[in-house]
Amino acid sequence: MKTSKSVLLIVAFISLAILGAALYLQHVEDMQPCPLCVIQRYAFAAIALVCLVCAGLPNGAQKAGASLGILAGLGGAGTAIWHLWVIAHPSTSCGRDALEAPMNALPPATLLPSVFKVDAFALCTTAYDAILGLSIPQWSLLWFVVLVVILVAALFKRNDAGNRRY
Repeated sequence: MKTSKSVLLIVAFISLAILGAALYLQHVEDMQPCPLCVIQRYAFAAIALVCLVCAGLPNGAQKAGASLGILAGLGGAGTAIWHLWVIAHPSTSCGRDALEAPMNALPPATLLPSVFKVDAFALCTTAYDAILGLSIPQWSLLWFVVLVVILVAALFKRNDAGNRRY
């Protein structure tokens, strides 16, 4: 396994690439984000930010960064699971009316509306075409699981560099 710093940078890069893919779908393919989509974006952004910041810190802080990234990933995975449940049960509301205004009032939505602003007409039950056989929430869940597994492996990686004998 690579060093914790390398792993954190790889996880941050993957998270930023996923955010880039989300922006492509939004601005090029005109797939507007619902509140649950934006919450998942916040989770990917949190993972990226934590991993980038902690990658440059000492080993103990890198482990703490991996832990925070795991928490953000679990929160994002939970949101993706809820999103899948809402899609499977269309009579359930995604909370658009309740979540839209407070989420759009958050500082990131004000500073970066093209990334974090909830579209007023986007519904969590909107059935977009599958991408390689998976819906967007399924892709999010898959990537959250992958990132959490990578971060768990980095967190529990033994630092044997000083203990090796040749």
